[in-house]
Amino acid sequence: MVLLMVTLILVVALLWPMPQLATPSEYDGVLIRSINIIDVETGDILENRDVLIEDHKIARIDSTKITLSDAVSLQIDGAGKFLIPGLWDMHTHSTQHSAWLHHPLYIANGVTVVRDMSGQLDRRDSYWVGSNERLVWNSELEENIRVTPRYVMQSSYQMDGAASVPEGFPGFFKLEHLEDVDSLLRFYQSQQVDFIKVYQQLLPNTYEQLAKKAPEYGLHIAGHKPAFISLENATIWGQRSFEHGRIFMFECFPGAEGLRTSKEWKKFYSNSKRSMVEDFDAEKAKNLMTLMQKHNAHWVPTLQTLKFEAFAHESAFVENPNLRYITSIRKKLWWGMDRRKNAERNTTGKNRGLSETFYEASKRQIKMANDIGVPIMTGTDVTDSYIFPGFSLHDELQELTKSGLSNLEALQAATIVPAKYAEQEDLYGKIAVGKAADLIILDNNPLRDIAHTQTIQGVILNGLYYDKKKIEQLKTFTASNASSFHVNIKVLFSLINSPLIRVQFAD
Repeated sequence: MVLLMVTLILVVALLWPMPQLATPSEYDGVLIRSINIIDVETGDILENRDVLIEDHKIARIDSTKITLSDAVSLQIDGAGKFLIPGLWDMHTHSTQHSAWLHHPLYIANGVTVVRDMSGQLDRRDSYWVGSNERLVWNSELEENIRVTPRYVMQSSYQMDGAASVPEGFPGFFKLEHLEDVDSLLRFYQSQQVDFIKVYQQLLPNTYEQLAKKAPEYGLHIAGHKPAFISLENATIWGQRSFEHGRIFMFECFPGAEGLRTSKEWKKFYSNSKRSMVEDFDAEKAKNLMTLMQKHNAHWVPTLQTLKFEAFAHESAFVENPNLRYITSIRKKLWWGMDRRKNAERNTTGKNRGLSETFYEASKRQIKMANDIGVPIMTGTDVTDSYIFPGFSLHDELQELTKSGLSNLEALQAATIVPAKYAEQEDLYGKIAVGKAADLIILDNNPLRDIAHTQTIQGVILNGLYYDKKKIEQLKTFTASNASSFHVNIKVLFSLINSPLIRVQFAD
């Protein structure tokens, strides 16, 4: 009887309908009065400008009062406030439940564009989304019927060798043979994917073939630097973006060659972390950074991931008020195990305190790379531990300035730099006539203090205005979903039923 009741409860939870979130009202025209516009390319401030938005785009910017017309049905008082472009998060992971748990928080925090660094194989996954779902979301955004950020540059599933591919999927996904490369590229081209996400364990000959052949299919390579390949070769062969703060650590210590050739590279890495910091070869790093600058290879440091590893043992860090937006399933299972593991590492054994040292060293390398001209982009790695959709992008901006970037350079890393990387600077990345109306109204000037990106008065996405009341509604909606029993059950079942998740956890 008890088993029957439990089964019935679970079935009801799985079948319970998900709540719907309405978009704001659509107006024929929107006029922002007397606002200060920040030019993210030059750092100039255009004071007291009127900004007219029509047909989801910026139609006019004027220093004199724009005359009202019948087409303008919403006026926004911008006096004393600041206008910046919508922010970009260039390293995220979206799931089948992102519409309820991620998207509202992105918009509430002014993150209007994201690059999803995960995907699917040849069928719909119960947990991860792929290009099909993301392109539908983009279409619904353009129609103003869905609350979602723009999804730029569609990703493949992570290519990590045979171990990353569950049984029952086409063999070419394993990339065990060079002839698999064309089959894989042809498949993802048909799925309207823009880049192949590469991961840690791709073999050098396969990776080289993949990187060199991808442009023939209109694709490129982005993601991790595979463990068995040098950063020099990966850059020369055309990888367009490198993720996470460890890339120079891997390359610039005496054991770098041993790391690339080790059959147990994860163990080798763990045993080498202290040497990576203490024996860091700055000249070698500068040479690699110069090579990246020459090839226009971008870096997405995702400092939030290293910060979590460094401070997972500190209550001031882990007792984050934004935990109310995270499902209990994730907090207790995925994040809880990760937090305990890192907390133990930070407080016991020979590597006590090493994660913080590693984190601080990575920040110094961001300053070096930026000075040399490596283009840096903001990314957070949602859904990783203690990464909060939208909120963590503002934390990343602050970490970039603490690493040595100016407030303007940090803003550029979240606006114009990724827009140019995506080859979409004609529509996004700065404020100008003809560009998409993806904008953030701030109470204070972020060029004075980058933390002011959090003083959000309103967000305009595709011409729709999310005012303070609507922003609070987005947050409340997400918090309610995160604490809901039926949503947690749905998330749990999506995890259990995903063959992609099962092989990732097994690894």
